[in-house]
Amino acid sequence: MVLGQRGDVHAYRRLLLGITPYLRAIANRAHRNASDAEDTVQDILLTLHEVRQTYDPSRPFKPWLAGIARHRVADRLRALGRVSAGEVMLETEHEAFAAEQPDDLALDSRAVDAALQTLPTSQRQAITLLKLQERSLKEAAEQSGMSIASLKVSSHRGIRALRRLLGEGSD
Repeated sequence: MVLGQRGDVHAYRRLLLGITPYLRAIANRAHRNASDAEDTVQDILLTLHEVRQTYDPSRPFKPWLAGIARHRVADRLRALGRVSAGEVMLETEHEAFAAEQPDDLALDSRAVDAALQTLPTSQRQAITLLKLQERSLKEAAEQSGMSIASLKVSSHRGIRALRRLLGEGSD
């Protein structure tokens, strides 16, 4: 490490190659997943490279290295814990398009058509083009002669009116 601090590239490379199995063993003990362990090894090596000038040659190298490794492993485990804590198993009620249940039948298409006919022309056209025909905003704007902003507003208002008309509440 002392030679590496002095700029000896070859000695520094030998050091990094020599300590990698040791660091890998530390990371493998902390992680179940091999890719997480390898990411941790890379984090440790990067940190070591960034702080290499802080090593005091009058002190033993291995405890200094182990301290860096221990902190980087803890940092990685905390980060992984935050990610996994944010993951939640979703139930059917969370699904946007859950499979229909036999007692939860879709609305009668005639009722939807009838409600759609009661909407103002701009809202009916926006819903037909964007939602029923699944046109892009650009295509719908070209076909209807409405601006993209007008289509968005008309579509939103139309959906809200349909929900009210069909008894689904408001959004």
